[in-house]
Amino acid sequence: MAFTLPNLPYAFEALEPHIDALTMQIHHDKHHQAYVDNLNKAIAGTPNEGKSLEELVKAAGTISPAVRNNGGGHWNHSFFWEILAPNAGGTPDGKLGEAINSTFGSFDAFKEKLATSGVGRFGSGWAWLIVKDGKLEISSTPNQDNPLMDVAEVKGTPILGVDVWEHAYYLKYQNKRADYLKAIWNVINWKKVAELYAAAH
Repeated sequence: MAFTLPNLPYAFEALEPHIDALTMQIHHDKHHQAYVDNLNKAIAGTPNEGKSLEELVKAAGTISPAVRNNGGGHWNHSFFWEILAPNAGGTPDGKLGEAINSTFGSFDAFKEKLATSGVGRFGSGWAWLIVKDGKLEISSTPNQDNPLMDVAEVKGTPILGVDVWEHAYYLKYQNKRADYLKAIWNVINWKKVAELYAAAH
């Protein structure tokens, strides 16, 4: 069963002015589509053809670089679209809000730590908020790796991920990754992140 590109859950322009419509269109229709197409090519006629995306991602260390990179790209982007939303942002409340405050000291301290993780990722990659052994932790991964992978430096269940590849922000923010990482908080779907936290905790 070939993998397919999921629909974006909102219009391309829905995250304006924080993420511009053209970036969203290129990011979803071109970059994510390319990961899906290349993943399907890489698994065609191999034992990996019948595996789920999560199975492929979790076995990243034992599969080909093409399957690891494109499978990771497909998983990461499918996840990313879901944790962004129009008219979102604000501050998480409930158990997630409490866990963020108790783990990082405050919501602002958490945002700063995640931004530092994203800015500090050399080249392309992702910054993550994960649940590891029942606790929240911030990590980052290179390229299209993620914390579910057996090769991840810090393994855990992702509940929030921020794409820090240049294609995620370059049209609007140019080389100013830190500005993009400030703006992204305006479109984080905390309701979805809280659901993922409840499921992983």
